[in-house]
Amino acid sequence: MQNLSELTRRLVEAQVEFVLIGGFAAAAHGVTLITRDVDICCRLDEANLMRLQKAFADLHPAHRSRAGCTVRADARAVRRPQESLCETDLGRVDCLGEVLGVGDFESVLAHSVELELPFGNCRILDLETLIRAKEAMNRDHDRVAVRQLREIQRRSRTSSRRHGGGGACE
Repeated sequence: MQNLSELTRRLVEAQVEFVLIGGFAAAAHGVTLITRDVDICCRLDEANLMRLQKAFADLHPAHRSRAGCTVRADARAVRRPQESLCETDLGRVDCLGEVLGVGDFESVLAHSVELELPFGNCRILDLETLIRAKEAMNRDHDRVAVRQLREIQRRSRTSSRRHGGGGACE
């Protein structure tokens, strides 16, 4: 997880416009599963993709889907944005332009909440939307995560009712 935190720190410091959407987001909500990558949904315009590439330039980024293909940090490389499955010296970063069950970056952003981290703030999918995205993916580990996320959601609602609504996040 340390390396994943470092990858996230680099995204924040490079001012990449992104939302954490996968296992790391689930862990931030309280899921106890281990994740091996950082999944983000990001704005797929040239300026943002250049910031993304700059954030990882010294980590030898390479596309996982194309063996031997390194990620270039130049305008030509980002003219036709698409998803990028990237392997770096610190681990995997999956950069998506849309999330199944949610939509494009603007939809994802609209369903995100701010997360305060030691190195700065970033956004993660809100609990309800993360559940919807994980249900849409419907992989074995997503189904396990959904069970935990629903329990976290149930406990949160029970706690809010017990304290008369108005939780710390409102």
